[in-house]
Amino acid sequence: MLDITARSRIISTSFMNNKKSTVDGFIPRRPGSQIGDRHSTTPKQAQSTPRRKELVTEDDLQKNSIGAARPGRAIGRSDIDASLRQLDDPLEQQRSGRKLSRRERRRIKKEARTRGQRIRRRIIWALVILLIAALLAAGAFMVFKALRATNNVLQGSVADLIQHEPLKKDANGRSNFLILGTAEDDPGHDAGWLTDSIMILSIDQDKKNAYTFSIPRDLYVNYGMACDAGYRGKINAYFNCVNQGTDDAAEQERLTQTQAFIGSITGLDLQYGVHVNYTVMRDIVNAIGGSITVKIEGNDGSGPSDKLGIMDSNFDWKCGATRAQKIANCPPNGHFIEYEPGLQVLDAEHALYLAQARGDISPTYGLAQSNFDRERNQQKILVAIKDKALSTGTLTNLGAISGLIDALGNNLRTNIQTKEVRTLMDLAKDIPNDKITSIDFYSPDNKIFTTGPIDGASSVYPAAGLYNYTALQAFILKELTSEPYMKENASITVFNGTQVAGVGQTLSNALTEKGFTVDTVDNAPEGKYSPIEIYQLNTTKPATTAKLQELYNVKVKTTKPPVSVTGETDFVIIIGDASVVQ
Repeated sequence: MLDITARSRIISTSFMNNKKSTVDGFIPRRPGSQIGDRHSTTPKQAQSTPRRKELVTEDDLQKNSIGAARPGRAIGRSDIDASLRQLDDPLEQQRSGRKLSRRERRRIKKEARTRGQRIRRRIIWALVILLIAALLAAGAFMVFKALRATNNVLQGSVADLIQHEPLKKDANGRSNFLILGTAEDDPGHDAGWLTDSIMILSIDQDKKNAYTFSIPRDLYVNYGMACDAGYRGKINAYFNCVNQGTDDAAEQERLTQTQAFIGSITGLDLQYGVHVNYTVMRDIVNAIGGSITVKIEGNDGSGPSDKLGIMDSNFDWKCGATRAQKIANCPPNGHFIEYEPGLQVLDAEHALYLAQARGDISPTYGLAQSNFDRERNQQKILVAIKDKALSTGTLTNLGAISGLIDALGNNLRTNIQTKEVRTLMDLAKDIPNDKITSIDFYSPDNKIFTTGPIDGASSVYPAAGLYNYTALQAFILKELTSEPYMKENASITVFNGTQVAGVGQTLSNALTEKGFTVDTVDNAPEGKYSPIEIYQLNTTKPATTAKLQELYNVKVKTTKPPVSVTGETDFVIIIGDASVVQ
């Protein structure tokens, strides 16, 4: 064994021979090397391929294998920390045979993402959050508008919108809406509070059909109370005659009382009332795309024709002050309302004024029946709006819904319940146009109304006589009903074979109310008659035969009646006992 002195001598000699100094165990860097080089005393030729380790740079955007020189690149503290973390790389552990846990695999995947990837993910998440926030904000705005509009327009809570309440029905299974239009929103319109548009919409929600018709605004009626015009006057003054309040309670009272009043004239149970102003049409057309398509049919006095257009010069002031301005702004002839026959596309403004056009100022053509033609066009516009709203998918269009809510909330009042709205929406989709029938009281075949001066003003009144609405009610009932006997439209002659005056007319009125058509009422020749005798002259109307037998509990005879009749009478009824009609 060497002594201490000898050992010291050997170590000193060894260091001197190597000519290398050490400081705390670190070997000085070789000339030309730099931090990051791999240090080894083994010649390069004898070096084995190092195990794959990565050195993470400060910007995290690239990685370099440990041992690979990075000229001009100094190592930073983050480089050292990140690289040291890889000394315990679980992938290395996996290569050595140890199975990684699920948590370790998730951590490996997360750490494998570059900084750029993490930045991109954060940006995407930020955009998603912003989008959700925007949608929520829009949703909150729509909810606020819906709440406001619902409170203004409908009866009930906005929560009721989730319900699907069936509409109220009359005895014939129909739901009837009275729609009143005023011009109170037009500051330049004289007497804007008058209901110059009075329309009735009747819907069968089970059979999916609808009928529309208009009541003449100039119909002369008995108000039954004192109004500005007196106790009698044109029907368009009745609504405002009920009261002149401005709150919702006053509005509801006007609607309810006008429903009952017009219902007594038409013979209908009007369960719903709607009051709109002219702005509604303009705003709704704008909200559903800005235009609608309407079929133009002019009227030359003999009835609507698809070969005749329409022109009303009453609105030419909208085209300009001079002739040149009018031609330039309203080509080709300077008229704001002028259309060729056939389908025409109308923007919101033209739709609004077509609904008002009645040819009351010369020059004009195609509006020979004035208000009657205006009412026909209003019904067409209503159907056109329905078609456009469905074709544009309004119910799924945020902007369109917003516009509609604004239009309804500001310019419409009704007693429709919120819980009935979804039912109405479904009916609008389910009732096809060929199941929407417009009833015309003014065609050459239907002389329900006539015109003439009353109290110094041109008025409309029933052809059957002033305040006599029997024929009107029978006509409406016949059009709306699904009863087969009404569709047969058989003509009936009634004879009074009793000594009591008025019995024939009483029976005639009873039949008319049920939808029968009584052409003639007369006295029968003196003779002995059964309490009631019914003779059938036309065997092609079996439904009428069956109904008369049901009503009067008698057998309808096919023999010749004991009275002479003229014209094309289908049935003869002779009353032999006055008690039958009491």
